[in-house]
Amino acid sequence: MTEEPFPEDVHSKKLWRKKPHYASDAVSFTRFLAGTGMALLACAFLPLFVTNLVDESGTPLSTGTATTAGHRPVAPPAVSDLASLPKATTFDVINEAPPDLQPSQAPTGHVVHPNRTIPVFSAPGKDAIAALPPTQITSDTWVPVIVEEPGWVQVLLPVRPNGATGWLSTQDDSLEHATSPYLITVERSSFQLSLHHGSRLIGRWTVGVGKPNAETPPGRTFVLASLIDPTQQFSPVILPLGTHSTSLETFGGGPGTTGIHGWPTPNVFGKPSSDGCIRVPADALRLLSTEVPLGTPVLIN
Repeated sequence: MTEEPFPEDVHSKKLWRKKPHYASDAVSFTRFLAGTGMALLACAFLPLFVTNLVDESGTPLSTGTATTAGHRPVAPPAVSDLASLPKATTFDVINEAPPDLQPSQAPTGHVVHPNRTIPVFSAPGKDAIAALPPTQITSDTWVPVIVEEPGWVQVLLPVRPNGATGWLSTQDDSLEHATSPYLITVERSSFQLSLHHGSRLIGRWTVGVGKPNAETPPGRTFVLASLIDPTQQFSPVILPLGTHSTSLETFGGGPGTTGIHGWPTPNVFGKPSSDGCIRVPADALRLLSTEVPLGTPVLIN
């Protein structure tokens, strides 16, 4: 049986299900609870929700460039050759990326999507260290914001090393803003995955996590993409996260990306049973796939 982290062929799968944009045609949570449109493990990602950063018509709002002190924000340096920068994807390593300084703190849910490939900076006004493309694997790029400053946001990146971050300028039209109302938490010691909608607990499940020699990496990350891969025996749907195995540099030709997925037998739940991924029951995978947007934060303790 093919094991995770995900091999190269899973990362490059073209069979995927396109989901609605964050600000339009969202599937309501009430409709989900009524059970409409659900199929077992029909786990593509994700009808995408917006709560705070939208106007009355549902259009995402820019954070703008004004400052409370009345000063203009620090301008981003010019990048003469964006194509020469390393890409900020799950396949890449950005050693110059600043580390996440608060890995145990849940982000606010503010997420951003680059409308085109954009530079990632080491700090506001400092050098560009990478380029963030508008897609990741087969899904649109949505990354969570962890710090906001006038004209800038600091985001989590899907690269190695785990916990890498970068700064994006908000001073032009390159970013689309939205908010995910969801938070996924994973308590490795008790083998519990919980889904929260704001302050409300939506569901809690007993799951499988990484074995002692291949632990599920701790810290905060996010839902990076969604893949439907009927050739895989362990789960027809895979939700890669923006983090990587701490024990495997590569796996099956892929970069050792970890994620959330199902498992065909229940004996893996409630124990350290995986090579780093989070194995969840079918009903958890079903809910995560139909309600949780790309970019949603995942907090692993």
